[in-house]
Amino acid sequence: MKNLIIVIFSLLLSSSLFAAGSDSSSSSSNETSLYEDAVKLVKRAGKLEKKEKTEKAKKLYSQAFSKLEKAHKLDKKNPDILNYMGFTSRKVGNFDQAEKFYLKGLNIKPNHNGINEYLGELYVQTNRIDKANERLEVLKSCNCKEYGELELIIKTRGTKVY
Repeated sequence: MKNLIIVIFSLLLSSSLFAAGSDSSSSSSNETSLYEDAVKLVKRAGKLEKKEKTEKAKKLYSQAFSKLEKAHKLDKKNPDILNYMGFTSRKVGNFDQAEKFYLKGLNIKPNHNGINEYLGELYVQTNRIDKANERLEVLKSCNCKEYGELELIIKTRGTKVY
């Protein structure tokens, strides 16, 4: 009986400590989990796109955007969130909105490789090759994969690779 009381007391104590930890969770951890959940949805959507299941992919991109929107409300200075907000907007065909998110992200971090690449891809999609080349120029000295990917997309703009 004594052992049972000790076990129950231990369980109550640990659950109250856990509850206290979750009650005081910072918006940062909530923003992080929303962001991570959104990234998972984006990756799943990308796989569906490769299988040419475009409509299903767009639904996942929209779900990801909703999570990113909530994360952005908690952290307005995170360029990674804005990058994915732009990316998901672009993937569902909302180019104007996507451009706004990318530009907001660049205002926070002008040398963000992902934003520069994706904004360049958007410019290729909207036939603004001069602006795409500006993004490529920003990436030129980064020694990163984003430079090569954007360069390829600009060179092969007649075929869809983005």
